[in-house]
Amino acid sequence: MLSKSIFTVCVSASRVQASVSRRYAASAICSTLKRPEQLLFRRILPRGSLARHLTLRLLPPIMALVAVDLTVTWVITSRINLAVWVLRDIFWMMLAGQVLLVALIAWVLVSGVRSGLRSFNALSEEIRERSIDDLQPLRVDGVATEIVPVVNHINDLLLRLNASMQAQKRFIGSAAHQLRTPLSGLKLECELMLAGELPPDVRQRAERIKAVTDRMIRLGQQLLVLARADSTLAVRESFQRINLAEWVRETAGEWVPAALQHKIELHLHAPDSPVWIDGDPLLLEELLGNLIDNALRYGKGATQITLHVTANPPSFSVEDDGPGIALVDQARVFEAFYRSDSATTEGSGLGLAIVREIASAHGAWLSLSSRPDFEGTRIGVVFPGPRKGANLSRHD
Repeated sequence: MLSKSIFTVCVSASRVQASVSRRYAASAICSTLKRPEQLLFRRILPRGSLARHLTLRLLPPIMALVAVDLTVTWVITSRINLAVWVLRDIFWMMLAGQVLLVALIAWVLVSGVRSGLRSFNALSEEIRERSIDDLQPLRVDGVATEIVPVVNHINDLLLRLNASMQAQKRFIGSAAHQLRTPLSGLKLECELMLAGELPPDVRQRAERIKAVTDRMIRLGQQLLVLARADSTLAVRESFQRINLAEWVRETAGEWVPAALQHKIELHLHAPDSPVWIDGDPLLLEELLGNLIDNALRYGKGATQITLHVTANPPSFSVEDDGPGIALVDQARVFEAFYRSDSATTEGSGLGLAIVREIASAHGAWLSLSSRPDFEGTRIGVVFPGPRKGANLSRHD
């Protein structure tokens, strides 16, 4: 009896094993047969591609519409008594059905294509919103597979262009820094010569050399500031929370002796409550200094320079009652090395260009008002407010 039970158990186990083996064999055969089809499907319609998206989006509704059309045709031809219908009625009914079917298919196609082009539109919008100085790589998340190589090539071009621009800025900064030491030595030699007894012609030449040296030293300093301000990421690392009203009051106070020397009064209107912004104090000091220096240099006949600080939005402006800027020059005064044909004062043409770069590095906006709309010249700087750590681009 025991041996018979053991035999029964063994037979059952062998049958189960055979059944399992047949199942695995069948599944292996099916997977082997399906694998070429799956590979062909993935090759023709890769994952994330626009073709796959449109196929999966459009095929089901089109098949459903075709099924509806076939069903309606079958009902008309098989279930309706055509004896009481005339050919004209049948023609117009079938024509109306086909028109409706074409309209539905067109609607499905348009909606499917729009959904497929959503990634293209998002990429186009991202490029449109970029500022001219933002050379960060474009995002490829959610972009169709067909356009990913194009985006990668664009990103490679942006990286190479950014590297070239950074190398150019480093060269300008290094050259300006290297020139500053010999120019300072030349200036010192001129001062030592002028301190002693010199013939009139030699003194005149030494004074001209000293004036040119001073101008070259200032040009080198402006180039250094311009190279630093044009690097947005480096500027943000030095941002601090600043009370704009107090900062303008302290910085403008250092220009009072220079204003008095030009016989110009310096006025300030600022609120007593704090006006907070995030910025680099050294660069902002250069910005305000260039605006005041520009007003002193080119505001011929001006009697006062007025600084206004406002809280909403956080901003300040520098205005003078001088001759103003000609209308033809107002669009170009912020360009580097641009000087008006009517300018009579010596300068490098970098002052307002530095103002523009520093303002852009802080995400600020510049405004210029002059004749005939404003008596004199007024340049305003509007800040976005405190946003330290927000990691926003200039355009943001």
